[in-house]
Amino acid sequence: MDLRILKGPEKLQQVTKLLDSLEADLRNDSLNSAQRTQILLQLRQHGTSPDNAGPIYSKKGIEILSKYGVDGESTDVRHAALRCVANALLLDENMRQLFVDTGRCGKLAEMLKCDTSEHEMVISRVLFLSTYNSNADFADLIDKHALADNVHYQILRHSKQLPKSGKKSLTQIDELAFTDTLKLLFNVTKIFPELAPHLSPSIPHIFKIISRIDIPLKPLDGLLGTLINCLSTLDLENKKGKPYESNPLFPTFNQNCNVDKLINILDQAVSAYEPNELETKAIPIIHALVTIHEVAPDGPRKYMQWLLLPDDNDRSRPIGQSDTLSSKLLKLSTLAYPHLKVAVSELMFVLSGKDAESLTKNIGYGFAAGLLASRGIQIPQSAGEAFSTNSGGLDPATNPITGQRWDAEKEDTGPPMTKAEKEREAERLFVLFERARANGILGVENPVRQAMQEGRFEELSDSDSD
Repeated sequence: MDLRILKGPEKLQQVTKLLDSLEADLRNDSLNSAQRTQILLQLRQHGTSPDNAGPIYSKKGIEILSKYGVDGESTDVRHAALRCVANALLLDENMRQLFVDTGRCGKLAEMLKCDTSEHEMVISRVLFLSTYNSNADFADLIDKHALADNVHYQILRHSKQLPKSGKKSLTQIDELAFTDTLKLLFNVTKIFPELAPHLSPSIPHIFKIISRIDIPLKPLDGLLGTLINCLSTLDLENKKGKPYESNPLFPTFNQNCNVDKLINILDQAVSAYEPNELETKAIPIIHALVTIHEVAPDGPRKYMQWLLLPDDNDRSRPIGQSDTLSSKLLKLSTLAYPHLKVAVSELMFVLSGKDAESLTKNIGYGFAAGLLASRGIQIPQSAGEAFSTNSGGLDPATNPITGQRWDAEKEDTGPPMTKAEKEREAERLFVLFERARANGILGVENPVRQAMQEGRFEELSDSDSD
């Protein structure tokens, strides 16, 4: 077999000759299976770059190659042809519609029910690439060509490759093929959310696989990241699917196991990635946790709140300064990454029962002000009262601004503030409150202005020492 790397006109001449021989074979059956496979492998080699490979990257080329890809007499022929097609669809987006126009997406969806990862990978990749820049009818592929059933078949097949002991991992080819199938699932459910319920039977097995694989150094990359991406687009709330015998999110043998694994992944992820990476990578797992909390029974819901909200140990210093997951998330919410800020805001809000006062109590006024402002919600009245009087609905044992326990705050051992320093501090607080009121963040009276109106400020002469 001649697999020399050709360039320029010589490459174009060879590609043209090879495709012509395949076209003639379709008319008169002039080649045997081994010859077809050899020619297709040569074309795959030449097609790794579109330069001087025009006959492959054409309507006729895609028609011929896809014909061998779905109707070839042997798995070797079909596999070699589909690898040519996958290359073309990857390197030239115009080829995707040309492939869909051949009408062979349906047959390919049916072929996805196979037991070898080599075939699964190339079939899933071609269908995945067809979700972009084409009018492929994926509802039809699900209704008439069992696409959802066959995606589920592969997920179930791979789940059986991972025993409960967790001591066995997928082989490289299994992992690559499975990742391509999951990418197909993700794109179908992301682009066509109305089709997501058809993939709901796979949810229990996705959770099973997540629970059985080790968390890598980069938790949101590779197979694990792709599995979590799928959770963010699947119908975890089961709005339209058939009722489950038991909820796969909270299995009866351990209702908290899935929640625990996802939070562990998130905890490792916020340490493994820079904030600019988390701006995209962390959104699916945070979204999944929000959805899970919304449908969780009382036990798992309280468990999530215990793991994700600041606890008493966090309050030994101002909230956000410890090394806990809740502190890391809150610190991320203050950075200039809008998607991450919104995601963390949504998570903290639902963990607090979607109640502004509970949120303020849980994370302190300082963080709550920003998170509520990003949602267009005013700080509750009790928070403003707590700021000025340490009363209201918040915990009197904690500083309502920082969330730190009063008894854990350092005593000020420095000299007392001078009169000028007190005046500057009062003026600074006055300005800050007036700005917050003007921006709609606060809906309460400025405590400095209120104190002045109530006569609690006394004008001191310059000679006053107190």
